[in-house]
Amino acid sequence: TDDTKPKQKSGFMAGLAAPKIPDGERVDFDDIHRKRMEKDLIELQSLIEAHFEKRKKEEEELLNLTDRIEKRRSERAEQMKIRAERERERQNKLAVSTSRKRKEEQRSFLKITQTGAKRQTEREKKRKILNDRRKELNVDHLKEDKLRDKAKEMWEWMRQLEGEKFDLQFKFTKQKYEVNHTHMYIGNSPSVGPILGCGPKHKENMTERFMGTFSQTS
Repeated sequence: TDDTKPKQKSGFMAGLAAPKIPDGERVDFDDIHRKRMEKDLIELQSLIEAHFEKRKKEEEELLNLTDRIEKRRSERAEQMKIRAERERERQNKLAVSTSRKRKEEQRSFLKITQTGAKRQTEREKKRKILNDRRKELNVDHLKEDKLRDKAKEMWEWMRQLEGEKFDLQFKFTKQKYEVNHTHMYIGNSPSVGPILGCGPKHKENMTERFMGTFSQTS
């Protein structure tokens, strides 16, 4: 029967038959040693193939990891470049804005300085004119003909002053009329008054403004 037959053990070297020892004959140790060497060689080759397969897989994983690291490094460098470019643009805009603001402040300061100097010059001119007009009239040392010339000069000067006085009074009367007319227009217009804020205080300020303009022109 099949059960009485010896079963061949299955293992790593299933295709390699065990050495057969002939009955009643001398054992061939060379054959046994050769087959054992063949078995060891096959096992060694299998180990080498498994080692190189594992090595190949590890190298592929290392290459993939290197590619991912390089890709990440490139993305990081691109992000840093974009960020640096944006920061450079921001700094340039800030520098332009600061320069423009500084120039505007310088122009404003220069304008204020020039306006102040101009007003100072105008005040000095008016003060000089008044001082010249208030000079003492020394005629004790003048002779008759010189006194006549001086009297004629004084008369011409007084006539000039009267003309200037008349012009200033006319100008003041005209401005006063315009102020009153403006007040009447604003007071009689309900749609304009609240928008412009033309209350009593505002009317007073307008009057003062016109009076200031008049005093400057005088």
